[in-house]
This record gives sequence, C-alpha cells and structure tokens, in this order.
Amino acid sequence: MNTSIQFPTNYSSITERIEQIDAKQYERTRNFINGAVTYLSPYIARGVIHLPQIKEIVVAKYGRYISEKLVQELAWREFFQRVWQHKQAQIFTDLKQDQTNVAHHLIPACIEEGQTGIEAIDEAIQNLYTTGYMHNHARMYTAMLTCNIAQAHWLSPAKWMYYHLLDGDLASNMLSWQWVAGSFSSKKYYANQENINKYTGNKQQNTILDCSYEALPHLEIPTILKATKALKLETVLPITQTPHVDHSLPILVYNSYNIDPNWHKERIANRILLLEPAHFKNYPVSKKVLDFILALAKDNIPDIQVYSESFDSLKNLAPDANFIYKEHPLNTHYTGKMEPRAWLFDQVNQYHGSFFSYWRKCERYYQ
Repeated sequence: MNTSIQFPTNYSSITERIEQIDAKQYERTRNFINGAVTYLSPYIARGVIHLPQIKEIVVAKYGRYISEKLVQELAWREFFQRVWQHKQAQIFTDLKQDQTNVAHHLIPACIEEGQTGIEAIDEAIQNLYTTGYMHNHARMYTAMLTCNIAQAHWLSPAKWMYYHLLDGDLASNMLSWQWVAGSFSSKKYYANQENINKYTGNKQQNTILDCSYEALPHLEIPTILKATKALKLETVLPITQTPHVDHSLPILVYNSYNIDPNWHKERIANRILLLEPAHFKNYPVSKKVLDFILALAKDNIPDIQVYSESFDSLKNLAPDANFIYKEHPLNTHYTGKMEPRAWLFDQVNQYHGSFFSYWRKCERYYQ
C-alpha cells in the first residue's frame, strides 16, 4: 500500500501531477494497488481541475489510442455525474433494484475499525484514515466484503467512506457502492482472496474469502463480520465572519465541489466559499477533508472569503447583487446566473442505466 502519497494543495503542484501521467503504465497497472494511477481524484472531485483539461494534455502527449483507457476511466466519473443529474436524490436509494440479502442497515464494526482479518483491506482502511485516499480496487474490495459477505445495506457504509475521502464525490461514491451491492448493476461484485492477493501483492491464505468464486455468494456471514455499529458522523464547520461584500461587483459562489482557481480568474468580483451547514449535516465530512477543502480555496483563489451559512443568508447580504455559480445537483436552491460545468462529452447528456451503454455513445465523439 502506498501510505506515503501526499496531496498538495497549490495549483502548480496539481497541474504538474497531470503532466506526470504515464498513460501506457496507467493502462497496464491501474488495477494494482501500487499501480501508476494519477492521484488526481481529490482535485477533480473538488472542481480544481477538470476532466477535459486532463484529456487534452494526455492525448496531446500519447495520442488517442494509448490514452483511451485513461479517458474511459475518467468517463466513469462523468457517467456517475450524469446519473445524478437525472436521478437527483434517488442516488441515495436502491436505484435499479433492491439490494438482496440485506441483514441490517448499519456498518460492520470490524470494517470501521479496519480489523476484518483481510490484511489488504485492513491496510487500505488504515491508509484511508491516514491519507484520505483509497485505491479504487480497494474500495471495491471493501464494499464487497461489507455488502455481499457481511450483508450490510450499502448506504451507511458508503456514507462512512465518503466522510473520510479527500475525493469524496457523492455520485461516484454512492453509485459505486450500489454497483458492487447489485442495486445499480446486473449482479453483485465478488472477489476472493486469490484475486485480492494478485492486485495487492499480498500472499495471505486461509481467510474468510479463501474459497472459489462459486462459493462466495453462498457464505454464511462470518463471525468477525457480525458485530455492527451505528455511525456518528459530524462536520464541525469553521466559525466565520460576515463577508465584506462590494455591492457594485458580482458575487462568485464557490463551494466544496467548485474550487476552480481559473473560474473568472481575471474578473474583479467578490469571491465567497460557501459552506452550508445543511449540506454538511446531510453529507458530513471529516476534519481532514474539510481542512483540505479550505486549503485548496485559500492557496489558489486570492481574496476568497469563507462563509459557513446558507445561500439565503448570503443572498440577504446583497439581495440585488449579481450572483454567479456553477451548475451542480446540490446547487438547485441557488439563484442567480448558473454557468455550466466542463464535460468530457457535452453531447452525451442523456440518462444511461449502465456505463457501457453510455461509453458507446461517448466513443463516437472520442474517435
């Protein structure tokens, strides 16, 4: 496990990470825990950088053919965002069909404690607490063990993981858990110990997952996974001053999903990072995540002011001002001028029930 990975918050280091992408190695090794992944997801999730920005740099360097696997993986994130646009709050419920074999709606205690007995999963959970990051394959293993072996409903464990992820994206996180649990896919995802060893470099044997794929769906809940706990997740927002607003200038509204330092960069405007208490009550994040969000804003957007109140409270400070914000499913209560987000495939904006039906449409525009 790569416990040394760091996530700098200054923009030059972030864009340098884009330049360092090795598309050839990514295609070959991305599924391995120590593979050549990009470590860009926290910046994508927070709107600091954008998917087309990454695609343009990588394709210019490696060409369309070699870059295709990377672009396809980026498109997964866009696919989840499109589902969220169309389905809204339904992404927090079993979307395509009910998850089957649900024993409870809590989280297995050993998952939250990182003490499952599966060394690679336990290392990944501890790494999540330390760094705020977990490799995508490890996320799948963790969700699989939680939902399909321990028979927990996906929602509470998904909230737990979102709470700790620097790259916490509600669509990607919730829908990925549903994909594993079989409520947003045609079947549940399983991995046995042999598969976990292959992609994590472990050699562990004689575990609760050390059996054939055929046996996995029929396992009784292992004793170690039976104890459960209710989550108590909370975000303590910073106490902020009422922002100083120049009423003659527009107000650019940033939030935890839009910390774009290039957004109207040359424009003279009021710049407010809005942290709404209602949002963080519904979707809490850890102190590590909140500190990361604040650092991204303060390190890259000059004169930005932080305001831990509702949009209505901000609006009341300058009711006649020109408010500008970016479209997002969580911003539907904002008023003012809504601007579009940057998309890899603007043209493919319909609802698709599976990634591969979505990608088939995207391929036309990629080629």
